[in-house]
Amino acid sequence: MGDDFPTIRVAAVQAAPAFLDRDASVAKACRLIGEAGANGARLAVFPETWLPGYPVWLDVAPGAALWNHQPAKDVFTRLVANAVEVPGPATDALSAAAAQAGCAVVMGINERERSSGTLYNSIATFGPDGRLLGTHRKLIPTYTERLIWGRGDGSTLDVYGTPLGRVGGLVCWEHWMPLARHAMYVAGEQIHAALWPTVSDIHLVASRHYAFEGRCFVIAVGSVLRRDQIPDDLTIMADDGLAPDTPLLAGGSVIIGPDGHVLAGPAGVEETTLYADLDLARIPAEHLTFDAVGHYGRPDVFSLTVNTSAQTHRDPDNRSCHGVGPAASTTRPRPSPATRTSRKVRRWSGPAPIR
Repeated sequence: MGDDFPTIRVAAVQAAPAFLDRDASVAKACRLIGEAGANGARLAVFPETWLPGYPVWLDVAPGAALWNHQPAKDVFTRLVANAVEVPGPATDALSAAAAQAGCAVVMGINERERSSGTLYNSIATFGPDGRLLGTHRKLIPTYTERLIWGRGDGSTLDVYGTPLGRVGGLVCWEHWMPLARHAMYVAGEQIHAALWPTVSDIHLVASRHYAFEGRCFVIAVGSVLRRDQIPDDLTIMADDGLAPDTPLLAGGSVIIGPDGHVLAGPAGVEETTLYADLDLARIPAEHLTFDAVGHYGRPDVFSLTVNTSAQTHRDPDNRSCHGVGPAASTTRPRPSPATRTSRKVRRWSGPAPIR
């Protein structure tokens, strides 16, 4: 009879967070996860840094980058206070919601490192049993984002084996990093979460290209947020001159097949959840003509080395600032030594094991 290729229903959750309110945003996320599960979704994907919101003031506030500017300090302090530690109460609540709904979750978070307090633009991934599979940190913040977030490293560049298939994700302009894409393809990614603040036209181009090149399904998700959903006491935006109904984040979420064609969406600027049924048999069908890391790859000509060591400091108790345990630990399970060519690097020129 051969192997079966399952069909998986997925959800792209396009919603506004309770901006800069972690606890209220977590409560809303748990409700939306429950709704997605009730509608048959086995995977729900949320936008970039949805908890507790993308720092939109970087784009609209004239004083965002001024030196020693008190409103900039105040809003950053508020973001830090509402950021997510991994693991912590917020991830515990999301785990419980995922398990109750029987729905895997990919959530964009402002992650706060427990030891240093540094913020990262991160993706937290939960299995349908609620288990926290891992946390990916954006490798390089884009442009003004470097005022807010630190840099990630190769220790969190992962694809996770789940009952739904092999699931991975990247954030925003990581989709224009060719070597990051190649690393995900080599890891056998089948379902890709593309997290954006807004899925603009050019972001849609990147998402469709990723699906076509990687021969995988892509769930590209953007937030929606109006000016009147910004807290009144956020002084850095007090003089922005924007009308209350001005969209600061404009959605555009979309679900894409492995041939690059759109299956659902693009959505408009309203809160909505897109659904699509992903027939995983379409992936080998598209591999007939192109497989970037298979028959269309040339490992005899090209190879990729990925440094999988956490690039972080250690505190006096020999704990890594990348996680909460011993220095060798991170926010995800570590691979066995057999999966790595050395302690610090992973060289990929062919299929790699899936965590």
